[in-house]
Amino acid sequence: MKKVVFTRSELLAQTQIDEKTFNAWEKDKLVKPDGSTSDKSPFYSENSLERVKYIKSLLDLGYGLEEIQRIIKKVGLPKNGRNNEHVNRNEYLTVGGLAEQVGVSSRTIKHWEDKGIIEPDMRSEGGFRLYSGFYIYLCKLIKDLQLFGYSLEEIKENSDLFRDFLAISNNLEIYSKKDTTKRLEIMLNKIALLFEKMALFKEGIARWEDLMKKKRREIVTLKNQNNKRTPEGVRRKK
Repeated sequence: MKKVVFTRSELLAQTQIDEKTFNAWEKDKLVKPDGSTSDKSPFYSENSLERVKYIKSLLDLGYGLEEIQRIIKKVGLPKNGRNNEHVNRNEYLTVGGLAEQVGVSSRTIKHWEDKGIIEPDMRSEGGFRLYSGFYIYLCKLIKDLQLFGYSLEEIKENSDLFRDFLAISNNLEIYSKKDTTKRLEIMLNKIALLFEKMALFKEGIARWEDLMKKKRREIVTLKNQNNKRTPEGVRRKK
């Protein structure tokens, strides 16, 4: 299940708090971002949203910021089981940041997501999506599969199998013994097919390398021969 996050503007809209007030809360360390994107934009978790709402309710009751700090330090914040998911404070990538790292367009990243090949780690209600650094490696693998001649539909099948592999690795009891065996056999067959394609690809690369080396030598020879030719102007004077 993807974690729900909020951009700064989304958090302010949700809580109806002006930016000046929120800046003061952050300065007093009542609230802090749960992480940041590769372009240093802060984002906030559902826990942070609940924290902001709680602080606002105490202010509405007439408490000052210093009193609220003491209350939070002594009593803590109300717990909500749905919102207790931990958000890793590592730096996350936006769609644009991921696209830049992988060397594709933002539109390509969104297309892969629409196809179900990749899924963001976190998403805001406004459609703001965040990806962990692992997706740089994963998206480069997708590009590799396209070079191997795989269609996006075939890549989607492989990504589904990879998610299955992670699920089985985390819990061997997630499927029945028979179903697990079947799924693992499918994975092994897919790997065997990929090895076959890679072998053909390597053979093709070797042929082209030999051809390019030969033609480069021939071209260099022709270039040297051409450089030794007498210039046309000199021949006319004779």
